[in-house]
Amino acid sequence: MSVSLKGQVALVGAADTAVGAVPDRSPMELCVEAALLAIDDAGLRKNDIDGVVTCNAMAQPMLYHAEAFAEYLQIHPRYCMTVGAGGGTTFSILHHAASAIVTGMAETVVISMADSLRTGLSREQALMAQSATGHPQFEQPYGATVPAYYALIAQAHMHQFGTTSEQLAEIAVAARAHAALNPAAQKRDPISVQDVLASRLIADPLHLLDCSLVSDGGSAVVMTSAERAVDLVHQPVYLLGVGEGHTHEHISEARDLTTSSALLAGQRAYEMAGVCAADMDFAQLYDCFTPTVLVELEDLGFCKKGEGGAFAASGALRPGGRLPVNTHGGLLSHCHPGNPGSMFALTESVWQLRQSAGDRQVPGAQLGLVHAQGGIMSSHTALILGREQS
Repeated sequence: MSVSLKGQVALVGAADTAVGAVPDRSPMELCVEAALLAIDDAGLRKNDIDGVVTCNAMAQPMLYHAEAFAEYLQIHPRYCMTVGAGGGTTFSILHHAASAIVTGMAETVVISMADSLRTGLSREQALMAQSATGHPQFEQPYGATVPAYYALIAQAHMHQFGTTSEQLAEIAVAARAHAALNPAAQKRDPISVQDVLASRLIADPLHLLDCSLVSDGGSAVVMTSAERAVDLVHQPVYLLGVGEGHTHEHISEARDLTTSSALLAGQRAYEMAGVCAADMDFAQLYDCFTPTVLVELEDLGFCKKGEGGAFAASGALRPGGRLPVNTHGGLLSHCHPGNPGSMFALTESVWQLRQSAGDRQVPGAQLGLVHAQGGIMSSHTALILGREQS
């Protein structure tokens, strides 16, 4: 028998480091900095933390990363875990950490993730990582890299539904419009649909501006029980719903290129929270490439299947639109340091629901959906966050 997590835990601290090129700090230093900032934001001390979750860093891999992180902080948690946080796993582990708090495994958990993909990897190392993602027997021999796998999804959506490159480009334009309002974003100069289409072709039909950034940076949140959260310094942001969906590891094994298990993740999260897509004031959707957002919009119920392109082209995703998406600028314009990338969508959601996001604040935001995926549309987790406990 399952137990609902609705309203039982809250996010009480959130912080990001500088992003972009941060050559003076290692991934571990960025990870620790983000955690200390988030703990301070929560009005806590490091010794109040009894749970730790981190992800390994490509630029500084460690055998026991979370333990090394705790050692660096000189704390001794009773719950300590390193996760392979490719995209969606970031939020899957938040699901796990919430369960740990509810079951008494820990009282207050810091989740901190960082990497230095921009300054910590050589070009050769980065290309090796890109080309090593595919199935060693059925994909790698053909020479495809990660952008090519996502290009398959774009081509399939175009073939099946008549989606256009201009509609994909609007997703990047909307992300940049949000980033222009965010002083912390890596890229803030406005772009147009024509700018996207004129940028270098990477993997047909994806252009350079259809692809996420390469960044350094770290981000962290602090979670605790709803009972404890009300005594801390900020408006708690409650976890109201969470759902996961996992279908495949390699894109050659996906049963459908235009429908993902975001469909299942969203349905499970909405059911737990007792809400629907129409109730959301904003959405943070994993945008490693523009077609990812297209599929997520449809699978998470914001528009009908096949209508994601038209929905984006309507301007709905932009600031002031019907559904502001990636209000910090997303992976396309804020930053993407690899595995930790979706953490920045989580901290942004905390600030939106505290109503402290400055010029990019969604007026009166009460509910938001935060979604991430890992692999090549393989593993999905959706979170429903809100200002009210129920």
